[in-house]
Amino acid sequence: MSPTKRRMQNIGHVSILGMFIMYFLTAIFGYLTFYANTEAELLHTYSKVDPLDSLILSVRLAVLVAVTLTVPVVLFPIRHALLEILFPGKPFHWLRHIAIAVCLLFSVNLLVIFVPNIRYIFGIIGATTAPSLIFILPGLFYIRIIPSDLEPMNSRPKIQASCFTALGFIFMTMSLTFIGIDWLIGENRSHGGH
Repeated sequence: MSPTKRRMQNIGHVSILGMFIMYFLTAIFGYLTFYANTEAELLHTYSKVDPLDSLILSVRLAVLVAVTLTVPVVLFPIRHALLEILFPGKPFHWLRHIAIAVCLLFSVNLLVIFVPNIRYIFGIIGATTAPSLIFILPGLFYIRIIPSDLEPMNSRPKIQASCFTALGFIFMTMSLTFIGIDWLIGENRSHGGH
């Protein structure tokens, strides 16, 4: 079978639907099991019940396999985007390809090791992607797409686009600062309690 855009979209839709159903069922049954005692990391809640339970170990193994198998799927578009941004028009080169993959995997592993709770990851993702999609990228695209000879940089629309982009960076910085403060306060509380 030859790969087409339509087939790839169908694969993406089925994958997203499957993951949605899996996460939805996990959230529902996790909450119905522990109600108000449900932690942000559901497997931690289950491990308090019986850490040697074979069902919990099999679920952890399944999560490990799922994460391992999704890494190439997620890594490919990120690496491709970085190659297009950092090296536009350059021919394929294995050293660049591998170096970007290693840097991405190293960054992800650092996050996994040092971030104590998954809610901080979701917070960081939300704090960076929402302002980027709503404020930063539209403003930058407008500035970049409209040629300077048609509309100079000191024109009113481009100044507004620049302000819009700056506002996005301000929101992103504020959000990341609040997440960092919450993280530090949470760590201080946990160390103070021991």
